[in-house]
Amino acid sequence: MRKSSKAKLREAFLHLENEVPGGVARQVRNLRHPDARWVRLPLGVLFVLGGLLAPVVPILGVWMIPLGLLLLAYDVPVLRRPTANFTIWSTRKWIALKEWFNRRVRRSS
Repeated sequence: MRKSSKAKLREAFLHLENEVPGGVARQVRNLRHPDARWVRLPLGVLFVLGGLLAPVVPILGVWMIPLGLLLLAYDVPVLRRPTANFTIWSTRKWIALKEWFNRRVRRSS
């Protein structure tokens, strides 16, 4: 049976929270609270816009686009499934890259 888009998005947030430092994970959890909608929506839009400005303003980065979409997806149903799938896929790739790097470092020392 296929998971609902909300369940898939919750799974994506959990994957992300497991990979970021504790303080960041705590803030992400706070942003998921229903009362945080008024912070989550403008922050999501700002992250997406900031990510689009990345080629012009070097401090901003392309990493901001997926994070902004993830925040927006919590309140915009159309974005939930594709954003959740991308987040889960990218966190799995990140874990695999970390494991590969750790194996290389252990082998070279």
